[in-house]
Amino acid sequence: MDESDFIVPEKHLPRGIAERIDDPPAVPAVARPAATVVLMRDAAAGLEVLLLKRVHNAGFVPGAYVFPGGRVDRGDADPAILRLTLSLTPEGAARRMGLRQADPPAAAYYLAALREAFEETGILVGRGRGGDPLPTAAVAPTVLDARNRILDEVCSFYQALEELGARLDDAAMEYIGHWITPIEEPRRYDARFFAAAVAPDAEPAIHAAEVLEAIWVRPIEALRRTRDGSLPMVFPTVKTLESMTPFATTAEVLGAFRERSVPSVLPRLIRTADGIRLRIPEIISDSD
Repeated sequence: MDESDFIVPEKHLPRGIAERIDDPPAVPAVARPAATVVLMRDAAAGLEVLLLKRVHNAGFVPGAYVFPGGRVDRGDADPAILRLTLSLTPEGAARRMGLRQADPPAAAYYLAALREAFEETGILVGRGRGGDPLPTAAVAPTVLDARNRILDEVCSFYQALEELGARLDDAAMEYIGHWITPIEEPRRYDARFFAAAVAPDAEPAIHAAEVLEAIWVRPIEALRRTRDGSLPMVFPTVKTLESMTPFATTAEVLGAFRERSVPSVLPRLIRTADGIRLRIPEIISDSD
């Protein structure tokens, strides 16, 4: 087996993935722009990441443990939101991601990742008027109300940030991955992955319509549990966690990935006698 291959027994995969390998679509679905963020914290036991279990009727990887994320919306490209970051610029985002004159623009992926994290977990990677990290929706009623009004489409992400006096802390996040959903899936995403550090005591308030539970877990423990079948995950989640196992702190993760180029990965799924093989073909770099 090539070192770029990865095999998971079928019984350990989220529902439906194995069946679709036998009946791929005649014309692959268009991969839609999406953003995902690995929320990380420094805990007593070491580096922990937040995993969310998707509801069983989800349209994409139901029942799987994933990082917060979702589609890039048109509003994520609003220049007004960009002005509510500490230092993110269109030029800097485009340079880091290798996306110049793109639609959506590179900065929209950063903002979509932070918005989705807030919607799904109530954790905002940002700072308040005094410069301190913002409390989460789990402990601050004003933050919970802002998150819920976004979900109810009563206000926009920009309006919520303004009301909270929040500035998104893009210095606490880094671009770490680019995964394109295999052609076998009926819903496909061109997903950019980020990592972001949050406060050690950050606790989530989940969006129950999309998420069954949220757990903080060390990357190595999450990988052990997916091997024994108790924590079903899809391949990009597994490979992202593997890339984090050498690091003990959030600062180490952010520092290491700032020095790395990010490849574009479109895996192939292959049925074998041992399970489903993920084959990563030759890849190209998104960023220098």
